[in-house]
Amino acid sequence: MFSLFKKSSPKEKLEKKYRDLMGQAHKYSTTNRKLSDQKVQEAEEVMKELERLAKNQD
Repeated sequence: MFSLFKKSSPKEKLEKKYRDLMGQAHKYSTTNRKLSDQKVQEAEEVMKELERLAKNQD
């Protein structure tokens, strides 16, 4: 119940966004290759942001 009110950290939000984008890319990979590539590119940008966040945290 208390996890309902728990705010996610920026890292958790980016990780979820990355997982969602990669899932969409996988789904589109069989029907629309161009859209799939676009989703992978977006996911790579999110991963770079995650790496920057981790680097600044250390």
